[in-house]
Amino acid sequence: MPPRPRLLPLSAALASLFATLLALPAQGQTLNELYESARGFDATYQGARAQYDANVARAAQAKAGILPAVGLTAGATRNNLDIDTLTGPGRGTSTPRDFTTQNVGINATQPIYRPANWATYEQGKRQAEIAEAVLTAAEQDLIVRVSQAYFDVLASQDSLTLVRAQKVAVAEQLASAKRNFEVGTSTITDTREAQARYDLVIAQEIAAENDLQVKKIILDQLVGRPGSVPVPLSQPVVLPTAMPANIEAWVAQAEEAHPSIRQARLGLDVAGLEIRKAEAGHKPTLDANLGYNITRNPHGTSTSTVGTRIDAASVGVVFNMPLFAGFATENRIKETLALEDQSRSVLEGTRRSVAQATRAAYLGLVSGAGQVKALEAAEASSQSALDANRLGYQVGVRINIDVLNSQSQLFQTKRDLAQARYNVLLGNLKLRQANGTLTVEDMNAINATLAKNGGTPSQPALGERPQTSPSTVPVTPPSIPVVPPVPVPPFNPPAPTMPSTPVPPVILNPPVR
Repeated sequence: MPPRPRLLPLSAALASLFATLLALPAQGQTLNELYESARGFDATYQGARAQYDANVARAAQAKAGILPAVGLTAGATRNNLDIDTLTGPGRGTSTPRDFTTQNVGINATQPIYRPANWATYEQGKRQAEIAEAVLTAAEQDLIVRVSQAYFDVLASQDSLTLVRAQKVAVAEQLASAKRNFEVGTSTITDTREAQARYDLVIAQEIAAENDLQVKKIILDQLVGRPGSVPVPLSQPVVLPTAMPANIEAWVAQAEEAHPSIRQARLGLDVAGLEIRKAEAGHKPTLDANLGYNITRNPHGTSTSTVGTRIDAASVGVVFNMPLFAGFATENRIKETLALEDQSRSVLEGTRRSVAQATRAAYLGLVSGAGQVKALEAAEASSQSALDANRLGYQVGVRINIDVLNSQSQLFQTKRDLAQARYNVLLGNLKLRQANGTLTVEDMNAINATLAKNGGTPSQPALGERPQTSPSTVPVTPPSIPVVPPVPVPPFNPPAPTMPSTPVPPVILNPPVR
């Protein structure tokens, strides 16, 4: 039997594809750089910032209730009178009288004792803190959305790269099966199996190309810059670790730091102050008034023809004591007490939800890290299995489908491993978002896993917060030798001839039971 042609190693096929796909623009954008672009472009985040400014301004309005109110008044009135004499001398006569009244004044009122206004002022300060908590949650959401879009693009690029590498490997296997069939060392089945697998990989390549384009559109729309080029992970990939390695420590941090818990806690304070406002309906109020008014009648008044000017300065205190308001105050107090119970329930529910989400995120991160280690071992095992099946195919103890299945298993493992690494990086950010401690500085640890001038950066733990963030990083592809394409001879096999059906045997004198 003639020896089978020796197949090129899989690493050579991968090198050819990676060399082609890594010929990208020389400049890439880091995660921090794209996040800064998204801060100035993303409509959702911009809307959250505008809402924050509006809420802060609305909260500041509550301070007006404890500050003095000053007003300036001015006016002029023209009076036309007809004075009829009803009794006495001149009875029955009518005398016209026209005069002008001019006035200007300034008046100020300073609340001295208004418990409802002071409760409203305290509510305003809590509302400003609630607005800050809402904006913090929006910033954390933007970090996760940008990171998700960033790594989605990288994952799609890896998937397309691996599919194309698999296409090269399957094409090589198809060419080998054709050659072996022509020399008579294999059947047509091997060729058709390789052709079917090659057609399937072509379909997968089309789907991967489309998925990559969609992921790039999503990232570009999010950051507001066309043609974004995310910097890939450095090689070899060393993932950062999350510290502390204790699930309860992460839950404890959420109690004080999570924006939703702070918002619910402040909402409970606002509800308590609303009770004080309702109870103030039974309490008196005390205001101080100060005014200065000038009134001029240059042509007299209705009772005098002498022009006058009156300068009046006033200072005083106004006391008001509510006595009965139709039980409105009592019912308002009952309403606010019920609303306080509702706010307390909301706070407790938020605590439980945050604790559950934090535990789920932590367990997901631990599981993801374990999957990365398992897939790394599976990748090595799949490579060994493929090499063994290739060798077995060359010596005739394995068939073509065994090699094709090993190739598919290896490439699927590589795709799963790349996705698992991205999931771990995202899981670190989502864990901090779940317990409310996520900040922009946390992305620096993720940036440390990206390629920097083709080198391998140091890997800080995610519990540490570096103070610097890299800007545009030049992406230098590694030097990989290009493997020439495998020559594929024309495939014109003769039509197979099917053997004729044998004549069934004739049994003579069958035994009688």
